[in-house]
Amino acid sequence: MNRDYYDVLGVSRNASDDEIKKAFRQKAKQYHPDANPDNPVAEARFKEVNEAYEVLSDADKRSAYNRFGENWQQYQGFNGQGPFANGGDATFTDVSDIFETFFGGGSRRGGFHGNADFPRVGQDIEQEIRISLREAYEGAQRIVSKAGRDITVQIPKGAATGTKVRLAGEGNPGINGGRPGHLYLVVNVSEDPQFERQGDDLFVDVKVDAFTAMLGGEVQVPTLNRPLRLKIRPGTQSGQKLRLSGKGMPKLREGDAAGDLFARVIITVPKTLDGEQRELAQKLRDSMR
Repeated sequence: MNRDYYDVLGVSRNASDDEIKKAFRQKAKQYHPDANPDNPVAEARFKEVNEAYEVLSDADKRSAYNRFGENWQQYQGFNGQGPFANGGDATFTDVSDIFETFFGGGSRRGGFHGNADFPRVGQDIEQEIRISLREAYEGAQRIVSKAGRDITVQIPKGAATGTKVRLAGEGNPGINGGRPGHLYLVVNVSEDPQFERQGDDLFVDVKVDAFTAMLGGEVQVPTLNRPLRLKIRPGTQSGQKLRLSGKGMPKLREGDAAGDLFARVIITVPKTLDGEQRELAQKLRDSMR
Protein backbone atom coordinates (compact mmCIF):
# COMPACT_ATOMS: atom_id res chain seq x y z
CA MET A 1 0.00 0.00 0.00
CA ASN A 2 1.47 3.38 -1.03
CA ARG A 3 -1.18 5.74 0.34
CA ASP A 4 -0.30 7.57 3.54
CA TYR A 5 -1.97 5.85 6.48
CA TYR A 6 -3.01 9.16 7.99
CA ASP A 7 -4.66 10.18 4.73
CA VAL A 8 -6.47 6.83 4.57
CA LEU A 9 -8.09 7.47 7.95
CA GLY A 10 -8.47 11.19 7.35
CA VAL A 11 -6.57 12.30 10.45
CA SER A 12 -3.56 14.53 11.10
CA ARG A 13 -0.15 13.11 11.97
CA ASN A 14 -0.51 14.30 15.55
CA ALA A 15 -3.97 12.78 16.00
CA SER A 16 -4.68 11.20 19.37
CA ASP A 17 -5.43 7.51 19.83
CA ASP A 18 -9.10 8.31 20.36
CA GLU A 19 -9.23 10.36 17.16
CA ILE A 20 -7.63 7.52 15.21
CA LYS A 21 -10.03 5.00 16.70
CA LYS A 22 -13.04 7.21 15.92
CA ALA A 23 -11.86 7.78 12.35
CA PHE A 24 -11.36 4.05 11.89
CA ARG A 25 -14.88 3.27 13.07
CA GLN A 26 -16.33 5.81 10.63
CA LYS A 27 -14.30 4.56 7.69
CA ALA A 28 -14.99 0.91 8.51
CA LYS A 29 -18.70 1.64 8.56
CA GLN A 30 -18.48 3.54 5.27
CA TYR A 31 -16.51 0.93 3.33
CA HIS A 32 -17.52 -2.32 5.01
CA PRO A 33 -18.41 -5.02 2.41
CA ASP A 34 -21.81 -5.60 4.00
CA ALA A 35 -22.69 -1.96 3.38
CA ASN A 36 -21.26 -2.08 -0.15
CA PRO A 37 -22.19 -5.43 -1.70
CA ASP A 38 -20.53 -6.23 -5.02
CA ASN A 39 -18.36 -3.10 -4.85
CA PRO A 40 -14.68 -3.96 -5.38
CA VAL A 41 -13.62 -0.33 -4.88
CA ALA A 42 -15.21 -0.20 -1.43
CA GLU A 43 -13.68 -3.58 -0.57
CA ALA A 44 -10.21 -2.28 -1.49
CA ARG A 45 -10.73 0.86 0.60
CA PHE A 46 -11.89 -1.28 3.53
CA LYS A 47 -8.64 -3.22 3.36
CA GLU A 48 -6.66 0.05 3.31
CA VAL A 49 -8.53 1.31 6.36
CA ASN A 50 -7.88 -2.00 8.13
CA GLU A 51 -4.17 -1.84 7.34
CA ALA A 52 -3.83 1.80 8.34
CA TYR A 53 -5.53 1.27 11.69
CA GLU A 54 -3.48 -1.84 12.41
CA VAL A 55 -0.35 0.34 12.28
CA LEU A 56 -1.52 3.64 13.73
CA SER A 57 -3.33 2.03 16.69
CA ASP A 58 -0.08 0.41 17.88
CA ALA A 59 2.33 2.85 19.52
CA ASP A 60 5.51 1.02 18.41
CA LYS A 61 4.36 0.49 14.85
CA ARG A 62 3.14 4.05 14.56
CA SER A 63 6.46 5.35 15.79
CA ALA A 64 8.29 3.23 13.22
CA TYR A 65 5.92 4.36 10.48
CA ASN A 66 6.42 8.02 11.41
CA ARG A 67 10.20 7.55 11.10
CA PHE A 68 10.49 5.29 8.07
CA GLY A 69 7.21 5.70 6.18
CA GLU A 70 6.04 2.80 4.03
CA ASN A 71 9.34 0.92 4.66
CA TRP A 72 8.76 0.79 8.41
CA GLN A 73 8.43 -3.00 8.49
CA GLN A 74 11.87 -3.52 6.99
CA TYR A 75 13.43 -1.63 9.86
CA GLN A 76 11.29 -2.98 12.68
CA GLY A 77 10.67 -6.53 11.51
CA PHE A 78 6.93 -6.30 11.98
CA ASN A 79 4.59 -8.60 10.12
CA GLY A 80 1.15 -7.33 11.08
CA GLN A 81 -1.95 -8.72 9.44
CA GLY A 82 -4.49 -6.07 10.40
CA PRO A 83 -7.28 -5.99 12.99
CA PHE A 84 -8.48 -9.46 11.97
CA ALA A 85 -5.12 -11.19 12.39
CA ASN A 86 -4.63 -14.11 14.76
CA GLY A 87 -3.51 -12.77 18.08
CA GLY A 88 -4.86 -9.27 17.48
CA ASP A 89 -7.39 -9.52 20.29
CA ALA A 90 -7.52 -5.84 21.25
CA THR A 91 -8.09 -4.69 17.68
CA PHE A 92 -10.58 -7.48 17.03
CA THR A 93 -12.68 -6.19 19.89
CA ASP A 94 -12.84 -2.79 18.18
CA VAL A 95 -14.05 -4.30 14.93
CA SER A 96 -16.56 -6.52 16.73
CA ASP A 97 -18.01 -3.39 18.28
CA ILE A 98 -18.51 -1.98 14.80
CA PHE A 99 -20.31 -5.13 13.64
CA GLU A 100 -22.52 -5.03 16.73
CA THR A 101 -23.35 -1.36 16.24
CA PHE A 102 -23.84 -1.22 12.49
CA PHE A 103 -24.53 -4.78 11.30
CA GLY A 104 -26.54 -6.37 14.10
CA GLY A 105 -23.75 -8.22 15.87
CA GLY A 106 -22.28 -10.08 12.92
CA SER A 107 -21.54 -10.03 9.24
CA ARG A 108 -24.03 -11.42 6.73
CA ARG A 109 -21.02 -13.02 5.15
CA GLY A 110 -20.55 -15.49 7.97
CA GLY A 111 -19.00 -13.38 10.73
CA PHE A 112 -15.39 -12.68 11.63
CA HIS A 113 -13.47 -14.92 13.96
CA GLY A 114 -10.11 -13.23 14.39
CA ASN A 115 -8.90 -14.68 11.09
CA ALA A 116 -7.33 -12.71 8.24
CA ASP A 117 -9.16 -14.94 5.74
CA PHE A 118 -12.55 -13.32 6.34
CA PRO A 119 -15.58 -14.36 4.24
CA ARG A 120 -15.79 -12.96 0.74
CA VAL A 121 -18.65 -12.77 -1.74
CA GLY A 122 -18.48 -15.13 -4.70
CA GLN A 123 -17.78 -13.72 -8.15
CA ASP A 124 -20.69 -12.55 -10.28
CA ILE A 125 -21.28 -14.22 -13.65
CA GLU A 126 -22.67 -12.68 -16.83
CA GLN A 127 -24.41 -14.65 -19.56
CA GLU A 128 -25.88 -13.28 -22.79
CA ILE A 129 -29.51 -13.98 -23.62
CA ARG A 130 -31.01 -13.06 -27.01
CA ILE A 131 -34.62 -12.01 -27.56
CA SER A 132 -36.61 -10.55 -30.46
CA LEU A 133 -37.94 -7.00 -30.55
CA ARG A 134 -41.48 -8.32 -30.15
CA GLU A 135 -40.40 -10.25 -27.05
CA ALA A 136 -38.87 -7.06 -25.70
CA TYR A 137 -42.21 -5.35 -26.34
CA GLU A 138 -44.38 -8.03 -24.73
CA GLY A 139 -41.96 -9.47 -22.17
CA ALA A 140 -40.58 -12.99 -22.43
CA GLN A 141 -39.53 -16.05 -20.49
CA ARG A 142 -36.40 -18.12 -20.73
CA ILE A 143 -35.28 -21.33 -19.03
CA VAL A 144 -31.77 -21.20 -17.62
CA SER A 145 -30.03 -24.37 -16.46
CA LYS A 146 -27.85 -23.93 -13.38
CA ALA A 147 -26.22 -26.73 -11.39
CA GLY A 148 -28.71 -29.26 -12.70
CA ARG A 149 -31.71 -27.02 -12.03
CA ASP A 150 -33.97 -25.30 -14.54
CA ILE A 151 -34.76 -21.72 -13.57
CA THR A 152 -37.58 -19.81 -15.27
CA VAL A 153 -36.50 -16.23 -15.93
CA GLN A 154 -38.88 -13.39 -16.75
CA ILE A 155 -37.50 -10.81 -19.19
CA PRO A 156 -39.35 -7.56 -18.42
CA LYS A 157 -41.24 -5.50 -20.98
CA GLY A 158 -39.10 -2.74 -22.43
CA ALA A 159 -35.80 -4.61 -22.05
CA ALA A 160 -33.11 -3.28 -24.37
CA THR A 161 -29.71 -4.51 -25.45
CA GLY A 162 -27.54 -4.27 -22.35
CA THR A 163 -30.39 -4.69 -19.86
CA LYS A 164 -29.33 -7.03 -17.06
CA VAL A 165 -31.66 -9.46 -15.31
CA ARG A 166 -30.24 -10.58 -11.95
CA LEU A 167 -30.57 -14.08 -10.57
CA ALA A 168 -29.56 -13.56 -6.95
CA GLY A 169 -27.17 -16.12 -5.50
CA GLU A 170 -26.72 -18.03 -8.77
CA GLY A 171 -23.15 -16.91 -9.40
CA ASN A 172 -19.91 -18.46 -8.17
CA PRO A 173 -19.86 -19.76 -4.57
CA GLY A 174 -18.52 -17.54 -1.83
CA ILE A 175 -15.16 -17.96 -0.11
CA ASN A 176 -14.78 -18.85 3.57
CA GLY A 177 -18.53 -18.96 4.09
CA GLY A 178 -19.31 -15.80 2.13
CA ARG A 179 -22.52 -15.62 0.13
CA PRO A 180 -22.49 -16.65 -3.53
CA GLY A 181 -22.33 -14.09 -6.30
CA HIS A 182 -25.13 -13.31 -8.69
CA LEU A 183 -25.85 -14.45 -12.23
CA TYR A 184 -26.65 -11.59 -14.59
CA LEU A 185 -28.42 -12.34 -17.86
CA VAL A 186 -27.36 -9.63 -20.30
CA VAL A 187 -30.11 -9.01 -22.84
CA ASN A 188 -29.32 -8.73 -26.54
CA VAL A 189 -32.32 -7.62 -28.63
CA SER A 190 -32.17 -8.77 -32.25
CA GLU A 191 -32.79 -6.25 -35.02
CA ASP A 192 -36.29 -6.31 -36.47
CA PRO A 193 -36.84 -6.34 -40.25
CA GLN A 194 -39.74 -3.86 -40.02
CA PHE A 195 -39.25 -1.66 -36.96
CA GLU A 196 -36.23 0.40 -35.97
CA ARG A 197 -35.74 1.09 -32.28
CA GLN A 198 -34.14 4.19 -30.81
CA GLY A 199 -34.38 4.11 -27.04
CA ASP A 200 -38.07 3.72 -26.23
CA ASP A 201 -39.21 5.04 -29.62
CA LEU A 202 -39.97 2.98 -32.72
CA PHE A 203 -39.76 3.97 -36.39
CA VAL A 204 -41.56 2.28 -39.26
CA ASP A 205 -41.82 3.11 -42.96
CA VAL A 206 -45.36 3.66 -44.26
CA LYS A 207 -46.15 3.83 -47.96
CA VAL A 208 -48.50 6.64 -48.98
CA ASP A 209 -49.66 7.01 -52.58
CA ALA A 210 -49.01 10.37 -54.21
CA PHE A 211 -52.67 11.36 -54.42
CA THR A 212 -53.32 10.67 -50.72
CA ALA A 213 -50.20 12.67 -49.89
CA MET A 214 -51.50 15.56 -52.03
CA LEU A 215 -55.17 15.47 -51.09
CA GLY A 216 -55.11 13.90 -47.63
CA GLY A 217 -56.69 10.70 -46.38
CA GLU A 218 -55.89 7.75 -44.17
CA VAL A 219 -53.32 4.95 -44.23
CA GLN A 220 -52.80 1.86 -42.10
CA VAL A 221 -49.76 1.87 -39.82
CA PRO A 222 -48.33 -1.37 -38.37
CA THR A 223 -47.42 -1.48 -34.69
CA LEU A 224 -46.08 -4.23 -32.43
CA ASN A 225 -49.61 -4.58 -31.07
CA ARG A 226 -52.22 -4.11 -33.80
CA PRO A 227 -52.45 -1.95 -36.97
CA LEU A 228 -53.79 1.58 -36.56
CA ARG A 229 -55.37 4.09 -38.96
CA LEU A 230 -53.38 7.29 -39.35
CA LYS A 231 -54.74 10.51 -40.81
CA ILE A 232 -52.65 12.00 -43.61
CA ARG A 233 -52.95 15.72 -44.05
CA PRO A 234 -52.98 17.29 -47.55
CA GLY A 235 -49.50 18.17 -48.73
CA THR A 236 -47.69 15.52 -46.69
CA GLN A 237 -44.11 15.17 -47.87
CA SER A 238 -41.99 12.08 -48.42
CA GLY A 239 -39.70 11.43 -45.45
CA GLN A 240 -41.99 13.27 -43.05
CA LYS A 241 -42.35 11.60 -39.65
CA LEU A 242 -45.82 11.32 -38.17
CA ARG A 243 -45.93 10.56 -34.45
CA LEU A 244 -48.28 8.12 -32.74
CA SER A 245 -47.87 9.01 -29.07
CA GLY A 246 -47.43 6.16 -26.62
CA LYS A 247 -47.30 3.47 -29.33
CA GLY A 248 -43.60 2.75 -29.01
CA MET A 249 -41.74 0.45 -26.63
CA PRO A 250 -42.83 0.06 -23.00
CA LYS A 251 -40.53 2.00 -20.71
CA LEU A 252 -38.60 -0.44 -18.58
CA ARG A 253 -40.08 -0.73 -15.08
CA GLU A 254 -42.21 2.42 -15.51
CA GLY A 255 -45.66 0.87 -15.40
CA ASP A 256 -47.80 1.65 -18.44
CA ALA A 257 -45.51 4.40 -19.77
CA ALA A 258 -44.29 3.92 -23.34
CA GLY A 259 -42.31 5.68 -26.01
CA ASP A 260 -43.70 6.91 -29.32
CA LEU A 261 -44.06 5.33 -32.76
CA PHE A 262 -42.95 7.43 -35.73
CA ALA A 263 -44.37 6.60 -39.17
CA ARG A 264 -41.91 7.69 -41.87
CA VAL A 265 -43.83 8.59 -45.01
CA ILE A 266 -42.66 6.94 -48.21
CA ILE A 267 -44.61 8.41 -51.14
CA THR A 268 -45.27 5.99 -53.95
CA VAL A 269 -46.28 6.64 -57.58
CA PRO A 270 -47.90 4.28 -60.11
CA LYS A 271 -45.44 2.30 -62.18
CA THR A 272 -47.74 2.30 -65.23
CA LEU A 273 -50.52 4.56 -66.53
CA ASP A 274 -53.03 4.01 -69.32
CA GLY A 275 -53.63 6.66 -71.91
CA GLU A 276 -56.40 8.47 -70.07
CA GLN A 277 -54.50 8.44 -66.77
CA ARG A 278 -51.38 9.80 -68.41
CA GLU A 279 -53.37 12.62 -70.01
CA LEU A 280 -54.94 13.55 -66.69
CA ALA A 281 -51.58 13.43 -64.95
CA GLN A 282 -50.05 15.70 -67.59
CA LYS A 283 -52.89 18.20 -67.22
CA LEU A 284 -52.40 18.21 -63.45
CA ARG A 285 -48.68 18.72 -63.85
CA ASP A 286 -49.15 21.55 -66.33
CA SER A 287 -51.70 23.24 -64.07
CA MET A 288 -49.21 23.34 -61.19
CA ARG A 289 -46.40 25.00 -63.12
